[in-house]
Amino acid sequence: MAYTTINKSGDYFNTKLYTGNGGTQHSITGVGFQPDWTWIKSRDDAYNHFLFDAVRGVGKQIYSNTTGAEATNMNNLYSFNADGFSLAQSANDDVTNKNNSNFSSWNWKAGTTGSGNTGGSGTYKAYSYSVNTTAGFSITTYKGNGTAGHQIPHSLGVAPSMFIIKDRDNTRSWYVYHKDATYSGSNPYSTELYLDTTDRAYSAGTWNNVAPTSTTFQTSGGSSVNGNDIDYICYAFAEKAGYSKFGSYTGNGNADGTFIYLGFKPAFVMFKRSDGGTENWALLDSTRSYANVSNHTLAANSSNAESSFGGGESVFGASNKVDILSNGIKIREASAYNNTSGATYIFMAFGQSLVGSNNVPCTAR
Repeated sequence: MAYTTINKSGDYFNTKLYTGNGGTQHSITGVGFQPDWTWIKSRDDAYNHFLFDAVRGVGKQIYSNTTGAEATNMNNLYSFNADGFSLAQSANDDVTNKNNSNFSSWNWKAGTTGSGNTGGSGTYKAYSYSVNTTAGFSITTYKGNGTAGHQIPHSLGVAPSMFIIKDRDNTRSWYVYHKDATYSGSNPYSTELYLDTTDRAYSAGTWNNVAPTSTTFQTSGGSSVNGNDIDYICYAFAEKAGYSKFGSYTGNGNADGTFIYLGFKPAFVMFKRSDGGTENWALLDSTRSYANVSNHTLAANSSNAESSFGGGESVFGASNKVDILSNGIKIREASAYNNTSGATYIFMAFGQSLVGSNNVPCTAR
């Protein structure tokens, strides 16, 4: 059987680790492409997560672990480059470039750009986007119209598996749609999660109780994702065989934990308990893992340092054992954050695999 490599991590997603230099200019190279979305977190300091994207523009930063509004600061990321990005630092602002501190950056490539006006039952509002339909990833900024049924284009060409939205103008939580997130019998499109909190999923009408389509998703008239003339950012994802997967699994409460089949070796995984508890959004990647077992965990909703650096044990515990395998991940502990018996966890994962002519991923021999 002939195999071809598709959707390589290095083409559309890459984790880049770097050490800050404390200087006024620091160019980070080796990403492998010009990123359109860059997410930066200090690994050994209790700093916020910093999220930047090309649609909002350089210097515009938001924080996955807080409800804070967007801020403009050219002392952090100030350019996206052909093979990475450039950082600056003022005397009092070292959160992305502190001298001799370790940082992780996760980088996604979108690409094709455009703009227009959104539909729905209210006043039409402007939107702008960058999209990579091959990788199933889009970035969209839009203005709310305050009217239920507002249709927001996601530009993916297929229904998204997950999207994350933040009010840029106000102090407000991040709202998350995931195709497998449900609570008390609700549909996924009647369910929401919050990236900046440990809360379980909730049944709500944020998505207007309408499933996303191949062109748009809908919003309610509430200010959470659709306040009149409020600016929002949306990161949307569609599953692509051999590269990305969005799903759920059930914990077994055993050190010989659940195996989550992905069909590729994961380069990045984020997961969250959705049916209860007060668990964090766990961030793992194969670049920060120095052995097969990943215990270098950060939390998207917490400023805590990485667990392996001694500052994150209060978030996840000291072990955080997850095997990163050729075709998925295997839980290696009975931890509440990823393996409570009978509990439901959602996840998003990106990686690299070989896909045969029959579109079936092949695993390592």
